[in-house]
Parts: sequence; structure tokens; C-alpha cells
Amino acid sequence: MFPSVAHVLRIGLLALVAPVWAGGWCAVSASGATAGRPNVVFILTDNHGAWTLGCYGNQDILTPNIDRLAARGMRFTRAMSSNPVCSPTRATYLTGLMPSQHGLHSFLDNKYMMGPEAYYTLEEFETLPEILHSEGYVCGLSGKWHLGANRTPHDGFSKWITMVRGSTSNFYEDPIIEHGEVKPTPKYMTDLWTDHAVEFINANQGGEKPFFLYLAYNGPYCLGPLLLREARNRHAAYYADKPLLSFPRDTIHPWQYNNKAYHNNLTSIRRVAAEVSAVDDGVGEVMAALEAHGLTDNTVVIFAGDQGWMGGQNGFFGMGDHTRPIAAHDLMMQVPLIFHHPRAIQPGTTDILVSNTDFLPSLLTHLGLQSRIPRQPQPSGRSYAGVFQGQAIDWETRMVYEMEGCRSLRTENWKYVARREPTGPSELYDMVNDPQERFNLFGQPAQAEIQRKMATELDSFFAEYADPQYDIWKGGRSKARRLVAPEGHPDYRPLRNR
Repeated sequence: MFPSVAHVLRIGLLALVAPVWAGGWCAVSASGATAGRPNVVFILTDNHGAWTLGCYGNQDILTPNIDRLAARGMRFTRAMSSNPVCSPTRATYLTGLMPSQHGLHSFLDNKYMMGPEAYYTLEEFETLPEILHSEGYVCGLSGKWHLGANRTPHDGFSKWITMVRGSTSNFYEDPIIEHGEVKPTPKYMTDLWTDHAVEFINANQGGEKPFFLYLAYNGPYCLGPLLLREARNRHAAYYADKPLLSFPRDTIHPWQYNNKAYHNNLTSIRRVAAEVSAVDDGVGEVMAALEAHGLTDNTVVIFAGDQGWMGGQNGFFGMGDHTRPIAAHDLMMQVPLIFHHPRAIQPGTTDILVSNTDFLPSLLTHLGLQSRIPRQPQPSGRSYAGVFQGQAIDWETRMVYEMEGCRSLRTENWKYVARREPTGPSELYDMVNDPQERFNLFGQPAQAEIQRKMATELDSFFAEYADPQYDIWKGGRSKARRLVAPEGHPDYRPLRNR
């Protein structure tokens, strides 16, 4: 649980490039949530694999603040996302629902974020910020929204500064929305969101109500043409000559469809490292602000990623939407997940396999608000809050993932992937003996019974939980444009010849 000597040396190196939060972790709450529930700070990153962080074993990328948060909090070694792109995963964190329940199967089109067709895609659901606001929390958003109608605050947020769109083309020039107005970003976006997060903490630290801060970074954003340009932030010089061998150099997988220019490309790899370290700086500043106001002990801080990301492993670069067929590799699902709350969460690690569908019921249970867990639609997620106090909880390893025509079921020993795409096969992997998912056992006689049982269980899951209007496999629709649609569908686009 404590950092190794090598890791301590890495933290010392970063001190030359950026400030490191080094507080005492034992501050006594002075105000805010003292008499009631704790404050909540939810830090969510964009396109971010857990393996890029020191606390998850990375020896190249400098992340001392996140590592310290993990060392003093509860780190989940097997946290997964139920979809590989941002709008669906962020919707799942805020509702506890699967894409086939909330209706977002892919990233949301720009036309739904601003303009005459803009609308809030989660309006019909009870969301985490809406629940917390109704329980007396002051709510603030700083960062990426990507759930529609971006110009207007939703769900009780009194502070609202966000992006015009969901994708990032340039951290220094993309427009933002503040006070309902579209304007150029005044500075490097990662720093901008951090500044507004600290401003929100400062403004609400002395109030009678607890606060909920949703700090939704659009970094590290490990994709897009920006990866062909060198980093410009404060960490660029440090990484300029580093080989960064934690990024495997491998032959491009034949299923890779996008992102081929970034494979084995040191400019791209170094850009990712610099953006990850910049997010780490922001975590340090937020924690320092909490400590300065005596709020560390009674604030729940969660650090998570919206979906996983691969940086060369198995020849993949990116997420499941960057392959054809759409892929369901574990590293496209695995996200960092750390809970820190000194007053009520024991430091340590847990190896239980959890999904982002489990996040909302777990956090509400930890806050004593389990009665507010929405029951309609019926959530598939479960509460793991008992592990925060070191309890042995009854937890079955079962995780479901879906992206349009691709669905998978992950158990402790096996992964089954089913597809309704004419271009893609189904898959079956022995996750004990083949954790890197290299040998597809689908259709093998020796695994026929396992395959049948997993297919039946996956079908039963969606029969129980999917909303027919959003069940793509049975003719339902998506609130977002289909990324891969069958021929004859309005969203159909033929594969590009590459």
C-alpha cells in the first residue's frame, strides 16, 4: 500500500516540474458538512486507462497526487466501465443505468449540445446531482458535460462551466460555456477546470450546506489529431526524451480501424503522459484547497475514469469504438477508481470486480442515502459500500458491457462477447489462463457448455433490465447517432477502405 523507493524517487522528480500536494491528511472539519453529511468531490477523467497511473503500476508517468490519494484511500484494482465512450459512461455514473436503459449507446452528436435541437438526454431520470441537491447539497460542475443542452445548468447545479462539445481538438483553443455564454478558453483547459473547482470549494467551504463538486476533466483525452502534436503544458519538457516503455510497441491489431497514426508514435505517447500528469496536478490542487479549509477529513473524494483506454497492448490504441468490429477488451473497460474519506473509509485495496453501474448505489449508501437509490428503471448495479469499512461482502463477479451491436459478460473465470454485426465474430476467453485475451475459444467443443451458459446469462440480463425502446438488439433506438449501424439503417455508413 505504501510507495516503493523507486516510486518515491518518481515523486521527487516531479517536484522539479510541478507542485505536489503533501498535506497531513488529518485535518479536522471546520465547517460545511460538520453537522450533517460529508461534502462530495467527484473527479472524472476522459479516455483514461488505469494502467497509466503510478498507483496502478506505471513506472513512467508521474502521478504523485493521485498515488497519494490511493495510498490513503480505497483503491479498486478491477473497476470497469460498461461502455467504451464518454456520453454513455458519464450517463451511467450519474444514473446507475446501462446504455440500454438510459438510451445513450454512443457519444452524443454536437447538434444535441447547442442549437435548435439541443436537449438534456437524462431529463427523465433521477441523477446523482439531482438527488444530492434535493438532500440539501450545493452542486457545482466544472468541466466536460457531454449529455446535451450544454448551455443550461441541469439537476440543481448552481455553478456551471463546461465545454461547447464533447470532443477535444485543442486544450488551448476549444470554446467553453460560462454563465451561458460561449467564449474562448482563457487558458489550458485542464488548469481552467481545476481553477474553477478550487473557486467552488473556496466559495462553499463556510456554508451551512454540504457541497457536491463534479470536476469532469476533458483530459487526458488520449485520442484525436492532437496526439500528433507535441504537448505544450508544464510537463512537456520532462517527457521530451523519455522512452515510456510502459506503452507496448506491438504490431497493429487487424481490427484497429481508427488511431493507426498513433501506434508506436513517441510524440503521441509523450503527449498522453504529459496530459495525465497535468490531471494529477489538478488533483493535488483540489486536495490542497480542501486541506486549507479543514475539510479533508469529512469530504468524500472519488477519482475515476469514464472509460478505459489502450496504448499499444495487444496492438490496440484507443477504446472499443476505434475498432471494427467494436471491441470488448478488458483494458478498454478498466478505469481507475479511488475513494478517499478519512473519517469513514479505511485505506487499502480491493480486488472485487465492479462496474460503473455500481457507483451510484455505492456512493448513496455510503452517504446514508440508500433510500434515494432510484428504483425505476430498475438498476442493475449493486452497492459495494461495505468494503469501505473492511467488511467481507457477498459479491459475485459479474460485469456486463455493451456498445451498440457488441455485448459482453465478464465473470471471474470467463469472458463471453456476442455481436450483432455482419463484420464481427463472437468471442470466448479463459480469463484465468489467458488474461490478455489472445486465444478466442468461441465454438470450441471443450467450452461448448460454458459458452451456452454465458450466452443464456447475458440474454437473461438484458431481458430483465433493457428498456425496449433502447434495446438495440430488438429494434430499439439510441439517443446518439449509431456509430456502427446495419445497412438500411438511417445511420449506416460503409467502412472506409484502409
